[in-house]
Amino acid sequence: MAKVLHPLTLTFQENRLEQMFSDATLERTRLQGRTAILVGIFVYILSGILDQWFVSHEHVSQVRMTRYIALCVPLFVIAVTFTPWFARLSHLLLAAVGLAAGLGVIGMQMFLTVENSAHYYPMMVLVTFYTYNFVGTRFTFALFVDLFLLGAYNLLFGWFLEYPLHILASHDFFIVSANLIGGSAGYLAERQRKTLFLRERELDNERCLHLKRSLHDGLTRLPNRELLYDRLSQAMIVARRENLIHCGFFLDLDGFKEINDKLSHKVGDSVLRDVAQRLRLAVRSMDTVARIGGDEFFVLALDIGSEEMANALAKKLLDQFLTPFPDVTDDIALSTSIGMCLFPYEGMSVSDIIHRADEAMYQVKKTGKCNFELASGSIVPIE
Repeated sequence: MAKVLHPLTLTFQENRLEQMFSDATLERTRLQGRTAILVGIFVYILSGILDQWFVSHEHVSQVRMTRYIALCVPLFVIAVTFTPWFARLSHLLLAAVGLAAGLGVIGMQMFLTVENSAHYYPMMVLVTFYTYNFVGTRFTFALFVDLFLLGAYNLLFGWFLEYPLHILASHDFFIVSANLIGGSAGYLAERQRKTLFLRERELDNERCLHLKRSLHDGLTRLPNRELLYDRLSQAMIVARRENLIHCGFFLDLDGFKEINDKLSHKVGDSVLRDVAQRLRLAVRSMDTVARIGGDEFFVLALDIGSEEMANALAKKLLDQFLTPFPDVTDDIALSTSIGMCLFPYEGMSVSDIIHRADEAMYQVKKTGKCNFELASGSIVPIE
């Protein structure tokens, strides 16, 4: 975890992970930001009730104007949340809301007497918690904003307005305490969110891996019978809907048993992996090469177009066995027999397509092997 996440800034070491986290949490950030802004605006306006008791008559208009100017920032940000710009600048914009709130409080407090400021400075404590824990910005942005406000507060009221030291110290105590508590809570909350994000990604990767393993052959990494059935089902639907011609190729290796018997099963496994690789290279990325058992493979070629194109692909598949296989001695001739089934046709089903291609393959076996044949009855127009 420490290697993935920076311990201070809480940023992922990989930019890709950071972007993925931002994308995954964007809607939550957007919703939280809008909610926090609306609540903050309400509290800010509600604080105007205090003006009648603690703001002198000649400064009422200045205090109200300061409050209204500060409200311009959150109103602008909430408008931006409805635009694509928010995705790129979300945390910076939300940090600006906290900064505007704090500067507004400081600005209003400038028009108060030292005695009456005691009734307004607690809003700085609220702003601190608001920026760290509610508005939704990143911890590092909130930290920068609140430390800047703390420095500005002390510079203005301690240096220029010369608040008595004991009053300024009492204000600082609560503001600093709010930073320590709110900052710690914000840090831990963000760290927890990112830890959960990593854990969820790990679980998703594990689920994907288990799913892939359950749908792929362990030796060749090709789709297994279950995944082939699913893709055939989808192909049948597309064939009917879009009037496309697909083709299934059933391949059974000729001479493979001799490899296992004479050269060992280890060599046989190596040959099967090599066959799988060659078949993958012979078809398009949209097609499926599956191992359905032993030395039997199945190729699903989508939108093959015509019987002539199916024959051309069958020849291409046969050609993959012309190049000698490593570790296979010259006295063993390895080839393949191919049965083909074009579809759609009336009454087709996944098992029937495979069965027809299988039957055609056995006809090749009976007549000399190392060839291909098309199943009879394929491509009957469907009204």
